[in-house]
Amino acid sequence: MHCSRLFLSAFLLFVLSSRADAEPAIGVAMDDFSYTDTSAEPANQTAAHERRLSAFMAALRRDIGADRRYRLVPSAQDGAAFKVIGGIQKTSTLVQWAKVAVIDVGAKMLVMDKLYTFRGDNDESWERAEIFVSREVMAALATPAPVALAVFEFELEDTTAASVGASAASDASYLAEVSSGVRDMLGQSGRYRIVDVGRKAAKARALRDCGGCEAAIAQKLGADQSLVGVVRRVSRTEYTLGFQVRDARTGAVLARGDSGLRLGADYSWKRGAVRLVSDRLIESQQATDAPKAR
Repeated sequence: MHCSRLFLSAFLLFVLSSRADAEPAIGVAMDDFSYTDTSAEPANQTAAHERRLSAFMAALRRDIGADRRYRLVPSAQDGAAFKVIGGIQKTSTLVQWAKVAVIDVGAKMLVMDKLYTFRGDNDESWERAEIFVSREVMAALATPAPVALAVFEFELEDTTAASVGASAASDASYLAEVSSGVRDMLGQSGRYRIVDVGRKAAKARALRDCGGCEAAIAQKLGADQSLVGVVRRVSRTEYTLGFQVRDARTGAVLARGDSGLRLGADYSWKRGAVRLVSDRLIESQQATDAPKAR
């Protein structure tokens, strides 16, 4: 029985190791942090600060490099998916600040941008600060990359047959506000990187009725997913909203939402659309991701 357990443990270790090796390590570039001393202390501590900063950076690189999910590289040109930058400022005898950021090189966006304070200016305090910063950076690197999402212009389905002349121009303006509001909300959520659709999505017919053609358009634009939305005007003070998200590669529907009948004039479309997409796409995902109570 003892031999069997040893064999099983060795086998599991081999399998886990093989899986780790099968996934290519993510490249991480890390510049040396800057250091500024504005404490106005009479003693010149430049040499001590240079030594402690050097030890801090060596430990931080060692911690990141020890995780087999990552590999340290000199720069983005050498295959870095993330770049870590930062700086430390001493403001008084006992107080120092550390500003640390992690950049997703491909998405060109910050996945971490934090300011920390730590007390003391000796080897022990610097070591404690490095351990904490290292954990924070590792957590940021493990955060899933935002999904590239092509949000196409919301479309109007008007059953009142009243959109002519100046009314049509007003409708177009309100629809533009709806699309802009939804894009801003999704981009600020951190879950999505909004892909510029420009005028490449122009179609002879509405995207909402093209049988999923928006997915292929989104894929050509470099997006992972597509979103199309519609405002259905029932009357001048009643409307419904709907949206649908598809996988750009397969065309499969990933999410959809419908508001039901809402009261409000056209100026309320934006508020309703942002609320609907936030509820059905952002908050529902957060509820799914939240740890289950035991």
